[in-house]
Amino acid sequence: MKNTILIAVAAAVLVSCKETGEPQLQYYQTPHTYDVVKVQEPPQTNEVRNIIFMIGDGMGLEQVSCAWVLNKGKLNLDNFTHVGLSRTWCTNALITDSGAGGTALAAGVKTAYSHVGTAADTTDLYSILVDAKKLGKSTGVAVTCHFADATPCDFCCHNEYRYNQEDLIADYVTCGVDYLAGGGLDWFTTKRTDGRDITKEMAAAGYTVALSEEELMDADLPVIGLLSPDNLPVAGERGDLFRHMVARGLEELSENENGFVMMIEGSCIDDWLHGNDIGKAMEELLDFDRTLGDVLKWAEKDGHTLVVMTADHATGCLTLQDGNLEDGLIGVHFASESHNGIAVPFYAWGPGSEKFTGIKENSDWGKLVGSFVK
Repeated sequence: MKNTILIAVAAAVLVSCKETGEPQLQYYQTPHTYDVVKVQEPPQTNEVRNIIFMIGDGMGLEQVSCAWVLNKGKLNLDNFTHVGLSRTWCTNALITDSGAGGTALAAGVKTAYSHVGTAADTTDLYSILVDAKKLGKSTGVAVTCHFADATPCDFCCHNEYRYNQEDLIADYVTCGVDYLAGGGLDWFTTKRTDGRDITKEMAAAGYTVALSEEELMDADLPVIGLLSPDNLPVAGERGDLFRHMVARGLEELSENENGFVMMIEGSCIDDWLHGNDIGKAMEELLDFDRTLGDVLKWAEKDGHTLVVMTADHATGCLTLQDGNLEDGLIGVHFASESHNGIAVPFYAWGPGSEKFTGIKENSDWGKLVGSFVK
């Protein structure tokens, strides 16, 4: 009965907004609230052997605040012990994109808009994954998007324009990353205009090409899991697929006694924010937070893992203007379908996390994360 009343109130507010000319609010209440984990941070004196770098694409403080209300005042990210702010501008624009924003995080260098893994002068930049590989560590990437999207390319590929996607996909053949899991089979095969089948080239380079969750779970490293033609199914339809992908990556990568570095992206938060679809954006963010809970429990048991999380930028000029914490109801307004230039949070947990405070450029945060690869 209470939910029926809340929906009726929301409908009345929408009508009122139309009549007064005030911004129309979207109301949303998730059907999937969940319990969060509680973890104990290991001693700061512990050696950092592993780094897990989590990126919520488009996930600014406003988006996190909405998710917190939806889950009735609790999120797994509440476990983070140290928080700072990250400024996201790029070299030629105040408002960045995922190419420049992600490259700054991956390589510790600000670059130009739409550049992926390249500096503003188009020279190649090498990510934290490359540095880790040189030191004998294992490396991994797990994303909810297709592999031609900007953020995974920021960590694995090099191009001055993020939409040169045929060239970017070809870079995966020689990227050297041990564990790759996401979507985008068609970008490797049928979407190409040059006749190349990059899955065959990756197999020739030694990769197992897994085309289903079952195949990914059974494969040894190196492996690339291409688990959908494009992006993964939306959060409301894919169940625990993303969580399983991440868990398998942690299992495989942690067999290396030298340690590992893994980038995990909640990629499609951003896509639905661009579409001003608060429901789908929030379900992506909540799934990302559930995945974070799994990561933190794994890292707590390990004791030598630094977990960091941030966003490359915020999207949608979102404001939380109404709602009810007890019922997990939000009423929001979007002012844009694009990115904005507001600083985003940078979170850290684990040994070394005490260094992750203050206000820094995104590139300086990237350098700081990279300083733990040793």
